[in-house]
Amino acid sequence: MAFVHELAARLQTAQASCTACDALTSDYPDIAVEDAYAVQKINLDRRISEGGRLVGRKIGLTSFAVQEWLGVSEPDFGGLLNTMAVPNGGLAPTDQLLQPRVEGELAFVLKKSLSGPGITAAEVIAATDFLLPAIEIIDSRIKEWKFKIQDTIADNASSGAFVVGSKPMTLSEINTCTIGLTLRKNGEVVSTGAGAACLGDPVNAVVWLVNKLGELETEVEAGQVILSGALGPVSPVVAGDYVTAQIGRMAEVSVRF
Repeated sequence: MAFVHELAARLQTAQASCTACDALTSDYPDIAVEDAYAVQKINLDRRISEGGRLVGRKIGLTSFAVQEWLGVSEPDFGGLLNTMAVPNGGLAPTDQLLQPRVEGELAFVLKKSLSGPGITAAEVIAATDFLLPAIEIIDSRIKEWKFKIQDTIADNASSGAFVVGSKPMTLSEINTCTIGLTLRKNGEVVSTGAGAACLGDPVNAVVWLVNKLGELETEVEAGQVILSGALGPVSPVVAGDYVTAQIGRMAEVSVRF
């Protein structure tokens, strides 16, 4: 398994130098998904040992179109650390991002921990405390975003940073399937979408996450933030941009670059 540590170091070097690297699958085309998650865990564990704290999970590849593009049939997931959180309306760390893009999402926060496999949508709904609007800042340590699913899994599901709103709403107040998204950059609409774009319903994405983590003997803990996946297309950003996301009747969430 020495190659797993080698690949983790390659991604860490790319992050530290803010210089994207070639796809890991260019050298290891047959790397297993399980090994890719092992690479992800090595770098997450290192960041935690350096003072970071796991505060949640993100779900990626929740668009059926993106899954078809990558030739896969399920999403992936990554870890969210406290060091990745940006305050609502705050300034994103552009000096630490390589090729950032933004997407609007629903963030779930559970009131009780859930362990899979076998968890249903009804159980996720019952365990959900509240939802928040969110902007995920995705990023890739892989050159030009040209990768296979093993690459993005190893790269912590192409995570960069995240912003969540400050005014929660409950599931009883929201139709997660039909809720709409309007993402604006510098005042101009750059993305629109709806909850159905996320595995048919963001609740389905959370169900998948809990059950996938269950396969790895890990649970989703109460109080953790779960970014459930994009409600619409992503948009690239550069320093100086100002991004807002309006999701249904939820309060606007924003971030500066």
